[in-house]
Amino acid sequence: MSGHSKWAKLKHFKGALDAKKSAIFTKLGHAITIAARQGGKDMETNFKLRLAIERAKKANLPKDNIERAIKRGTGELAGEQIEEVIYEAFGPNGTTILIEALTDNKNRTVSSLRRIFNKYGGNLGGQNSVLWMFEKKGVIRILKEEIKGSPEDLELKMIDFGAEDIKNEEEGLVIYIKLEDLERIKKHIEDNAISIESAEIEWFAKDPIKVDESTQSKIDNIFIELDEDQDINSYYTNIE
Repeated sequence: MSGHSKWAKLKHFKGALDAKKSAIFTKLGHAITIAARQGGKDMETNFKLRLAIERAKKANLPKDNIERAIKRGTGELAGEQIEEVIYEAFGPNGTTILIEALTDNKNRTVSSLRRIFNKYGGNLGGQNSVLWMFEKKGVIRILKEEIKGSPEDLELKMIDFGAEDIKNEEEGLVIYIKLEDLERIKKHIEDNAISIESAEIEWFAKDPIKVDESTQSKIDNIFIELDEDQDINSYYTNIE
């Protein structure tokens, strides 16, 4: 996500404190349920489900939880009706935030989001108030220690596969891909025996902005509270 370290979030996800594991496991289970409902339980044909399960396994979600989440999605197991909702918000000083929620109670989720944004000088926006400022892309992250040979050679290979852009960051390579190419390029990487840290679909700001330290501090506090809310699956900002 723009303006916030996804690498740090991945580490937090895999090494979560016990006190936060229940919220994290709830989010992961809801993502699996939504994916199974939308595309069925066959991971070979449901790429979104495959990504959700891979993410859950990296966070050590128990196998039983995964199976129950799939069955809730396909209707084989009764349970609350989870909805996938995108909320658009304005943060302090011209910042914008997209929030992806997986919730069984939209009134509860909206109330929580309003409390968070009001606390730090922001507010929820209306429909299409922020969404038009973002675009979806596939993103694959590979840790430096998983790269065999030089990063430059891998970058060239990714370009040959059809990657749109590649960033060499401190933790490793971040590969940006058109949505329709994500599954194909992910398979190419795996076929080359390269371990993937994460493969996801994310929102990116079309015109990122810079902010001062005071604004960044408020945004960081918003992100901390969003992380702790079990209804919030992910979030994205226009901060550079």
